[in-house]
Amino acid sequence: MMAIRRVGILGAGKVGIVLAGLALAAGYEVRISGSGSVEKIALTIKTLVPGAIASENTEVVANSDVVILAIPLSRYKNIDPTLLQGKLVIDAMNYWWETDGIREEVLDPTTTSSEQVQAYFKGATIVKTFNHMGYHNLQEEARPKGDAKRKALFVTGDDHDAVDQVAAFVDSMGFDTVVHYQMADGIMTEPGSPLFGASLRHDELKHTIDHFDQTDFGKQIADRMH
Repeated sequence: MMAIRRVGILGAGKVGIVLAGLALAAGYEVRISGSGSVEKIALTIKTLVPGAIASENTEVVANSDVVILAIPLSRYKNIDPTLLQGKLVIDAMNYWWETDGIREEVLDPTTTSSEQVQAYFKGATIVKTFNHMGYHNLQEEARPKGDAKRKALFVTGDDHDAVDQVAAFVDSMGFDTVVHYQMADGIMTEPGSPLFGASLRHDELKHTIDHFDQTDFGKQIADRMH
């Protein structure tokens, strides 16, 4: 895969803005789109993340080496599934009842949200990360490699090379990584899990993940998915 130099973000909400800021600080070229017209978000982008380029979805995707989905989960099907054909895509979305409504109307209960996102964007390669840490923590706790207080993010997906590439990208954004190679493991970061909302260092994150199956949540999810 090509080196990541250009980052595209679909979604100009809190998470999208924070990730745009981190990517700019890390030296990437950044394009971002919102739900409204370019004119509508341009001033917001100029004010909050000067240097990022406000664009339409199609321009963001066409001019990016990696595309981050940072929109409400209930709206991902508003995007044409062919738009992300052949793209490396980071799924930073979560189901959240206040935003998305009744879970069963948004998600099939038998698989994880990222597996459903991958099934919808079947021509893209999906990797899940940036979804379990709050946007305030993402913004405030990015640190250089080797910093004792550096936090870690979970990165998972079915494509080994893509996961490794995204893990290197996450590292460049200021976070250590704990890596898995199975998209279904993304369930460990969804709302209701011990990881969701947690801001942990690498050893703490790995310990939580390693002991995940022993939790009631792990058993509950296992029961739900089999």
